[in-house]
Amino acid sequence: MNYDRYIPALRFEWLSTLYDPVMLLMRESTFKRTLVEQANIKNGYRLLDVGCGTATLTILIKKAYPDTEVTGLDGDPKILGIARAKVAKEGLDIFLDTGMSFELPYPDSSFDRVVSSLVFHHLTTENKARTFKEIFRVLKPGGELHVADFGKPHNALMYLISLVFRHLEETRDNIDGLLPQMFQKAGFDRAEETARFMTIFGTLSLYRAIKA
Repeated sequence: MNYDRYIPALRFEWLSTLYDPVMLLMRESTFKRTLVEQANIKNGYRLLDVGCGTATLTILIKKAYPDTEVTGLDGDPKILGIARAKVAKEGLDIFLDTGMSFELPYPDSSFDRVVSSLVFHHLTTENKARTFKEIFRVLKPGGELHVADFGKPHNALMYLISLVFRHLEETRDNIDGLLPQMFQKAGFDRAEETARFMTIFGTLSLYRAIKA
């Protein structure tokens, strides 16, 4: 089995330039602002956006907290090229690194907050587990992980949509509601689902997990 298998944004590289327009269909502005509010970020914190994609969330955080050191990481060079262009256009001081979520290129206890949006459904079960352990490692004691990703369907309509999307990419763990358990298995305390949103692709859930 290829544990390092990587699924690009929208699954195929040639679709990468359509990523931002597609995200408009996901109520992106609503759930990402809620995620940022939930993260309780303080100026002076060091923050990592895992799987930053085109840096929409990364930029949103830096604008809201200009004294926070913000780093984005993604494994897709084409997507990072779009991110760098957006960051340059905004004139923001954001670090953008190339790397995989399950092999984070940072020392232990480097960050106060780690955030991630619509990344984990791209990863195999094995790489989800590896990623959560890596995030736990790079967080400082008392640090927090805040995630937006597909979750367990919370009504009949979302369940019907999930019957289609559970067979695409690696969404089964998400749709089965297993992410909080996987956070805890990686060492996190108080892992919980904090909010749910209806989207055309299914239930979008927010999660919080704390490193004691």
